[in-house]
Formats: sequence, C-alpha cells, structure tokens
Amino acid sequence: MTATSLRSPQGAGRTGDKIFSGAALAAGCLILAVLFGVALFLVVQAIPALTAPADKIQGGAGFFPYIWPIVVGTLIAAVIALVIATPIAIGVALFISHFAPRQLAAGLGYVVDLLAAIPSVVYGAWGAAFLAKEISPAYNWLAGNLGWLPILQGPASATGKTILTAGIVLSVMVLPIITSLSREIFLQAPKLHEEAALALGATRWEMIKMAVLPFARPGIISAVMLGLGRALGETMAVALVLSSGALTASLIQSGNQTIAAEIALNFPEASGLKVSTLIAAGLVLFVITLCVNMIARWIITRHKEFSGAN
Repeated sequence: MTATSLRSPQGAGRTGDKIFSGAALAAGCLILAVLFGVALFLVVQAIPALTAPADKIQGGAGFFPYIWPIVVGTLIAAVIALVIATPIAIGVALFISHFAPRQLAAGLGYVVDLLAAIPSVVYGAWGAAFLAKEISPAYNWLAGNLGWLPILQGPASATGKTILTAGIVLSVMVLPIITSLSREIFLQAPKLHEEAALALGATRWEMIKMAVLPFARPGIISAVMLGLGRALGETMAVALVLSSGALTASLIQSGNQTIAAEIALNFPEASGLKVSTLIAAGLVLFVITLCVNMIARWIITRHKEFSGAN
C-alpha cells in the first residue's frame, strides 16, 4: 500500500468537509439575504403610508392611530393562545415522555403530530361555525357574574366571535407545535440524571422537577416562542373567527382585530395608498416577530448555562 493511497481517504475527507462547510455557509448567507430582501421590500413599499397625510389613511387620524388597535389585538390573541396552550402542551409532553405506557405514548404522539398537519382554514371554520356558537352562553354568564372585570365586561357578543374565541382557536393550533418539541426535548434529558434522582429516593415528579425540567428549559422556551410566532402570524383562522370592530378591553365583546387578519381581509380589494398601508402593517408585524425572536434567543442564552445541558 502506497503513501498516496493512505492519504487519499484523508484528503477526500478534507474535501468533503470543505464542500459541506461551503454549502452550510452559502445556506446561511442565503437566509440572511432573503430576510434582508423581505425587510427592504416592506420598508420601501411602506414609505408612502408612513409619509402620507393623516386624512389619507383609513380612519383619518394617520398610520399609527390606525395600526395601534390591531397591534394590541394581535398581542392579546397571541397571549391568550400561549396562556392556554403552554401548560397543557407541557403536561401532555411530560405524560407522553415519562408517564404513559409505550403503546399509548406512541398513539398520542401520532395524534399530536396529526393536529399540527390540519390546515389553519379548517381550524378557523371549526371556530366560526361551532366553537363561537357553543361558547356564546358561557360569555353571557361571564358578563353577568364577572362583568365588573374590564376584560369580561358586557354586553357579550351574541355571535361568540370575539378575541377570546380567536385566542382559544389559536391555542388549539399552537398546542401540537409546543407539545411535539417539548416531548422530544424531554426524551433527550440525561438518563443518568433521572436514574440518580430516583436512586436518591425522589418521586417521579421530583425527578422531573430536578432533572428533566432544568435540562429542557431552553428548549421549552424555544417551543413556546415558535408557537408564539405561529399565533402572531396566523391569518385565515383569525379572519374567519373575528368580527371586525374597534379596539375594546373586553375579551367577550365583538371587536378587535389582528394584523394578519386585517391584511388578509383587505388586501384583495386594496389599491393605491391602501396597499402601502397594509404593507406597512406587515412591516410592523415583521418587526414584532423579529423582536420576539431576539428576546427569546437572549432568554435562552442567558439560562443555558444553568439548564444542566452542558
């Protein structure tokens, strides 16, 4: 065997590493280029709306008074979705990964993955045609018994198409995303840590609290932020469930709107300055999503060293 034949596999390996490194670098640069292109397009197209006279913008008060109510509506719907979905998703993920028998866990995993594959328009149709009608009596009860709270102040919507209904629909939509990611992270928790906790006399819940949750905390935050991104940008489901209206503090009154639904409902018939206004609204949503992801990355980086993952 010659020296050349001995070096060839190593040389081929170096060539493969260079190709892979170059491909990964090109993919990263392509993502940044696409992101920059989208941001540039939004900024350029939004300038006419941002610089137009106030009376030319819908509502007659300017762009920011126009966009502020739907920004608030977007954030309210997303927060409702996360408040409902996050604890349920983490509980289901823990049950699948650490409590359920193997066959039952596999079946539940398939069901969760199937929920993630359902189109958003199906969720929206279900929320508008079934959930809104069925939940309307509950809104009347809340308005009658807890109406002294600003968020539950009546009169309740007769149709049930409120921001709370939209938030519930969004929670069902983001639930499988958070559950699937959390389940995979829980399954990757170090088995030696779990066995050590159990060997020291910890109960199963104490073992999860000491060994699994600290390890999975950055991953759980990532899963929640991914679900938040889905909730912020969801269009058709919210457009089908919500009735357009002015901003209201009550979650059970008709009104409120989200940015994505506002764009979806008005863009097909828009022209001229209205198109720029809707694109400017998309720019605001783009900035909100970018800020949310940056904050999530900062939180994950800050807590990673304490997660037990190192």
